[in-house]
Amino acid sequence: MKIDWSPLNSELALWRAEQRPLPIWWRDDDAVEPTPALDRLTALANTLGLPVHAAVIPKLAQPSLAKFCADQDQVIPLVHGWQHVSHAPEGHKKAEFGHPREAALGDAGRAIDRMKLLFADHFLPIFVPPWNRLDSALLPDLAALGYVGVSTYLPRKNTWAAPGLAQINTHIDPIFWRGTRGLAPTDELVAHMVKLLQDRRQGITDATEPMGFLTHHLVHDEDIWDFSQSCLTTLLDGGATPADLSRPEKDTPHEQT
Repeated sequence: MKIDWSPLNSELALWRAEQRPLPIWWRDDDAVEPTPALDRLTALANTLGLPVHAAVIPKLAQPSLAKFCADQDQVIPLVHGWQHVSHAPEGHKKAEFGHPREAALGDAGRAIDRMKLLFADHFLPIFVPPWNRLDSALLPDLAALGYVGVSTYLPRKNTWAAPGLAQINTHIDPIFWRGTRGLAPTDELVAHMVKLLQDRRQGITDATEPMGFLTHHLVHDEDIWDFSQSCLTTLLDGGATPADLSRPEKDTPHEQT
């Protein structure tokens, strides 16, 4: 597979020339147990020197996954909803936490409790709602449950989703979900990344938000694996650096910014 990275390399060159920092992070969704695909994901993270933040489905997660992650410095668990079941009303897009429902906050509490039971303090309490949809009314209560951040998709509008709850999204997804469910057209993916970077450089979107790469290891074909490695390598070689999400922000404001 041949990919023309020159538009992205040209934009990255501008970032280097202007000495702009470009923190990046990698989120991978739907982990529940060790698999050959998770082994491959971990090997790629080690090769790149870029941690993969594994969004774990708490209700389905197996103790063997906790043991696996405990032995891997480059695999950092996050909280992926509760059981990855859609509760969306008929006619709406799939979402587990995207619409008001009485049990939602309790499920979010059960999720973080289950993660503590399995992983102790070896996970980041960042809430990743399945299908990247989240009812904003839940945000203040998530912080009260012990979450320090939330992660959905595309550029954030605010640094803080709620007091004490940082917004740290993903922005690049190589899978063509609405089509073949294989790799999306690579020229469109490259153009999307260039536009993301241009918007940041021009002050249209928040340049301080770590740029997030999103994968789903359980459904990857060879093209998706190859693109993911090539894309992340291109970003890192172009001056991007791994973001440290263990401290989403240094100071918690009293209101959103």
